[in-house]
Amino acid sequence: MKDEFKTIEKELLDESMWNDHKKYSVLLKKKNSIKNFLDTLKVLEHQFLEKMELLKLADAEFDTELLDELNKELYKIFEELNLLQIETLMNGKADQKNSFLEIHSGAGGTESQDWVEMMFRMYTRWCDLKKYSYEVVDRTDGEEAGLKSVTIKIKGERSYGWLKNETGVHRLVRISPFDSQSRRHTSFASVSCYPEVDNSIKVDIFEKDLRVDTFRASGAGGQHVNKTDSAIRITHLPSKISVQCQSNRSQHRNKNIAMEMLKSKLYELELKKEEEENKKNREEKKEIAWGNQIRSYVMQPYQMVKDHRTNQEESNVLAVLDGKIDNLLKSLLLRSN
Repeated sequence: MKDEFKTIEKELLDESMWNDHKKYSVLLKKKNSIKNFLDTLKVLEHQFLEKMELLKLADAEFDTELLDELNKELYKIFEELNLLQIETLMNGKADQKNSFLEIHSGAGGTESQDWVEMMFRMYTRWCDLKKYSYEVVDRTDGEEAGLKSVTIKIKGERSYGWLKNETGVHRLVRISPFDSQSRRHTSFASVSCYPEVDNSIKVDIFEKDLRVDTFRASGAGGQHVNKTDSAIRITHLPSKISVQCQSNRSQHRNKNIAMEMLKSKLYELELKKEEEENKKNREEKKEIAWGNQIRSYVMQPYQMVKDHRTNQEESNVLAVLDGKIDNLLKSLLLRSN
């Protein structure tokens, strides 16, 4: 990585590079990312050596209180080093990008719509823990409770790298709060994650390939519901990909965001094609129902979250639903490399 850093530094000093703003910007961003990585590694190395010296002194003096404290601090260093290792695995073309995350309800009616809202909270809590910012691009409320669907844009370095493997069907098993007889219900929701397309990526979209529909924004009522057709739905006819945005009162702003989402989806489609040619390990999208789930969240009769691709298990379901999903994400990144 040090050699790569030096190579990028040389390229940035080349005067011919200064006229190509896009390439220069991409290289500068990559240089800063590598520099941050190396700086963090150096700090952790210094902390580790310092703690090891103190550990020898504490051991010689039988200072059990200091030994316990140092063990905790060393574990924190280990966790940070583990995180750095995971970040080195995010070497895909789009792994450094911001991301869009869509959640759609599946089999289960009101139950699955409530599950979508629970998942929406899980991912936004994860964003808070990561100190990533996010905005709701589109949402459709359920008739009785929850959400039929929601789309969020997540801004943060490597957000797509972290979340790209979340695409698939997620299954919830619990005692239903909507069932007067307190029976156990199974609900399904599908997740799609795709990278944001920035100025460094060119995606060609032709006007003749688009169908643009306008409609009134939906919501809970009152001042949040537009009285004009400001919501936008864009369908890309060749690929049949459809996106929509209704988060703003301005139709123009909604259209810009929808086009941004469409470009991102088309770019992700190209990335998938490349990955399938090289690895043949990307699963096709399946029906949002029984037998197709990538992960199960079981709250009754026992408590466990299990990812069916890696067999990674977490016993604290409530912690996972509160955004603590890093262990699950890490296991997927390690498996894919």
